[in-house]
Amino acid sequence: MTVLTENKNKVKSDLLQHDGIKNLISRSLNYLSAGYPVHFTGPPGVGKTTLALLLAKKRKRPVMLMHGNRELSNADLIGAYTGYTTQKVVDNFIRSVYKKEENVTETWNNGRLLDAVKNGYTLIYDEFTRSEPSTNNIFLSILEEGILPLYGTKQKDPFMKVHPKFTVIFTSNPSEYAGVYETQDALLDRLITIPLDYTDKDTEAAIVSSKTGVDSNQAKAITSFVAALREKCSENSNNGPSLRASIMIAKLADEADIPINGKDEDFQRLCLDILFAPVAKCMDEKDPSKLRELIISECKKAVKE
Repeated sequence: MTVLTENKNKVKSDLLQHDGIKNLISRSLNYLSAGYPVHFTGPPGVGKTTLALLLAKKRKRPVMLMHGNRELSNADLIGAYTGYTTQKVVDNFIRSVYKKEENVTETWNNGRLLDAVKNGYTLIYDEFTRSEPSTNNIFLSILEEGILPLYGTKQKDPFMKVHPKFTVIFTSNPSEYAGVYETQDALLDRLITIPLDYTDKDTEAAIVSSKTGVDSNQAKAITSFVAALREKCSENSNNGPSLRASIMIAKLADEADIPINGKDEDFQRLCLDILFAPVAKCMDEKDPSKLRELIISECKKAVKE
């Protein structure tokens, strides 16, 4: 179980000064305060989880982070009996009398969802569409009736009332991505879905600067360069290098004291190492030497000291 409190959230607050992000967080916070869960959807690396953490931090409540996966079950969400506790008493105080008592009780462990519902946490359900739709059905009762069903748990009560401070932030990748299930309409109908994309380079630069510590001009130089390569992939209906690639370049350049300069050979090698695979995947061109030339060419044009 992962519980994050506000002081453990390492996302820098200066990211909230960016107008686009500030507006998005403000709107989403209003939706959550009114009792409606928010759903950020978009391609990998666009910053969905970062925005979810920023939004959760503004709620000023403990945060439960949960990741979707196909093996997730009701036992993981609600809880289950995971073992037994035995207690044995032997009374042989009198030689002619022998008394033995033994009690066996099952050990119950709360699931992550039950803890969040019970204590009023802000739940971030990251990439929830990687869980099977039948597993996510439990959220229908939570969001509509305000109860958590306890079916299959051998609990005395059939359900638990949802804490009034409990809320959920969902994130997901589009349905065409590998390992993603199509979400049932009944659940989507209960969410406010906000699509995210790579359209705002200033927002990408703000996220990179916040996550890595490089200044805004350097971050914008990197994100512009990566975005230029991504745009060359768009005709193939592939996204190419993501925001994560920009973050990796900025972080590694900063830690290794590599100048963020397209003419610097160390910086060029760093960009090639990080970007070659995603660029090769989305391009029709498969000649490695030509792909390297393309990356270096864009690097020199878009990244300046």
